[in-house]
Amino acid sequence: MPGFIHDKLDIKFLILYLMARVVAPIDFPTLTDLTMCDGGVDYFEFAEAVNELVETGHLVLEDDRYAITEKGRRDGAACESSLPYSVKRKAGLQVSKLNGALRRNAQVRSQVLERAEGGFTVELALDDDGGNLFSLSLFCASRDQGERLCSGFQAKPERVYNEVLSACLLYTSDAADDK
Repeated sequence: MPGFIHDKLDIKFLILYLMARVVAPIDFPTLTDLTMCDGGVDYFEFAEAVNELVETGHLVLEDDRYAITEKGRRDGAACESSLPYSVKRKAGLQVSKLNGALRRNAQVRSQVLERAEGGFTVELALDDDGGNLFSLSLFCASRDQGERLCSGFQAKPERVYNEVLSACLLYTSDAADDK
């Protein structure tokens, strides 16, 4: 199905439109998925457009992630009116979904660190817009065990947080009953 985007300049406008709206730097596959929201986007022209936007200073590439520069924001804002409404609408819906995932990923962190004395430390953290809600460090005998703990926390951080709170409150009420 042919789309509204027909040449490399239109693709550049779309890329700048998208990048001005994402809340964090994104990798090439994610940018590709966002940009392919219009049936007229050619992958090879898209790839060239991304490289050219980096070369001209509209985008920056750091640690395999793309971010928009102030120049990109300024020039993109000046040109976004040339994008068809239907393309902007589709792009906006996709960016909205992505931003939710990016925000969540930024608020849920976990890592496995090797300890000099042997074993591993798993660090888990959950934030909200106001700052840190929960931090926990655990000893693990193996990296595999640590990775499984991280994976479980990443999948359901709110559940882990609530379970720890419930356990602490349970033991607090038990201690009060013992007095």
